[in-house]
Amino acid sequence: MANNYQINELKKEEAWRLFRIIGDFIDGFDIMPDYQPSVTIFGSARVDENDQYYQAAREVAFKLAKKGFSIVTGGGPGIMEAGNRGAYEAGGNSIGLNIALPTEQIPNKYANVILNFHYFFARKMMLVKYASAFILFPGGYGTLDELTETLVLIQTKKLKPFPVILYGKEYWEGLYNWLKDKVVKDGYIDEKDLNLFRIMDDIDEIVEYIEESYIKKSAEK
Repeated sequence: MANNYQINELKKEEAWRLFRIIGDFIDGFDIMPDYQPSVTIFGSARVDENDQYYQAAREVAFKLAKKGFSIVTGGGPGIMEAGNRGAYEAGGNSIGLNIALPTEQIPNKYANVILNFHYFFARKMMLVKYASAFILFPGGYGTLDELTETLVLIQTKKLKPFPVILYGKEYWEGLYNWLKDKVVKDGYIDEKDLNLFRIMDDIDEIVEYIEESYIKKSAEK
């Protein structure tokens, strides 16, 4: 069993952890409201600029920035870089929410606003809280985590619905079919829950959809 010294050291460690958590949130709450409206872009960190999805993310970010949307990403390479790059090239707000990792993630050079986070959950909240829309490009566990957590928050009405767009039918169609043919069929979600997101491949349609959704919500306030 732990002795009193070990218990006291643990309490000190937890206290410092709490201050770090509060610091993460203070930075986000202080800065992110200045960059509204915004669209958050997710996707794999493992693609380079020759990848079709990199180019698509760069293009949609450019067009959204021209419409006045800030572009927010996780601040790293791959799709994150592409999103920041498109916004930067459009002369818009290009925001990178970087995370401290054991193998350090270096912020990409196209983010002109950079926030550094210690904790994934604080960073994730900032990626979600101020977003007018999500665009998710093909990616791995991190992208799927962002997708499913956001859909749960919308499904349970903890988050007001907003456009959640999956770019790349070829990549995402298998997931959709599994949800429809297995998860809905077995009763784990309702059929209406499939409407919480859209699979879209036309960049101009995506921009139009996000813009119309934002205008509609602004008129309702």
